[in-house]
Amino acid sequence: MSAEPYPAIRSTPALEHLLTLADMPRAQMVALLDRAQRFSEGRDARQALAGTAVCTLFFEPSTRTRMSFQLAALRLGADVLNFDVSTSSARKGETARDTMKNLEAMGVRGFIVRHHDDGAVAALADAANPGTALINAGDGRSAHPTQGLLDMLTLRQAKGADFSRLKVLVIGDVKHSRVARSDLHALRTLGHGEGRSIEIRVCGPQSLLPQDATLDGCLVSQDLDAALEGVDAVMMLRLQRERMDEGLVASLEDYHRDYGLDARRLKRAAADAVVLHPGPVNRGIEITDEVADGPQSLILQQVANGVAVRMAVLEALLAR
Repeated sequence: MSAEPYPAIRSTPALEHLLTLADMPRAQMVALLDRAQRFSEGRDARQALAGTAVCTLFFEPSTRTRMSFQLAALRLGADVLNFDVSTSSARKGETARDTMKNLEAMGVRGFIVRHHDDGAVAALADAANPGTALINAGDGRSAHPTQGLLDMLTLRQAKGADFSRLKVLVIGDVKHSRVARSDLHALRTLGHGEGRSIEIRVCGPQSLLPQDATLDGCLVSQDLDAALEGVDAVMMLRLQRERMDEGLVASLEDYHRDYGLDARRLKRAAADAVVLHPGPVNRGIEITDEVADGPQSLILQQVANGVAVRMAVLEALLAR
């Protein structure tokens, strides 16, 4: 399965849809982060989307992503509709495309879509009317672009805008993670400057690492203690427990022993290293309480930044 099944679709100079970070120009990414920073500081929160109807079209469960998109849209003055697949005509066999087209006919201009199939959001974007904007809130294992952006904003707030000096470690199930793919795309885009390039390390069980181009240019290891040495940021990934049924992880205890982050291990990183995690957190498996709730954790800052980033994206797409 390709990690990058579709390109980002955009018009120039404004975004048309946000589907992936894979080919987003650096200047456009930086502009979104700059705008999100202003929103995070409580500046410029004007009613830019007053009278605009936006729908969260989620075919998978979500807490942080869905709630932060709703809050972001409301802060911009949008009218927000929440699609519940369990009580919708999707239970009667209606396709996602027909659902979207019917909502379009009601005047909805923005769709925030989470779907279990790779490329599903891109297919909806192809079917959308001119002036309708699609935002990928996570599709299959392919992309989660707003999560990638909020992770970059959080890292930038902690370490400054010059990522080229950083050593960043991604730990866990990269193979099945749309978050990891969007983070890697963004880190590569932002990680060059003055003849230097960011050092991206990846660590996880061989069974949970992709065998395609996802890890090109990364330093890959199965030794977590060695991979942690001197890193400036640690980006944890959720262990998807369904992988246990596939036999890709021997046991939760083995995974925690080999790839769990605790305070003892974290001491191998730089003294001012920061820890990120997209949630939901499996405490005691991929990360311990003392790290998740500790002074180096930016997990709740990521959540807060999610609202600001999603405000910036919604404004860029819909505030014509």
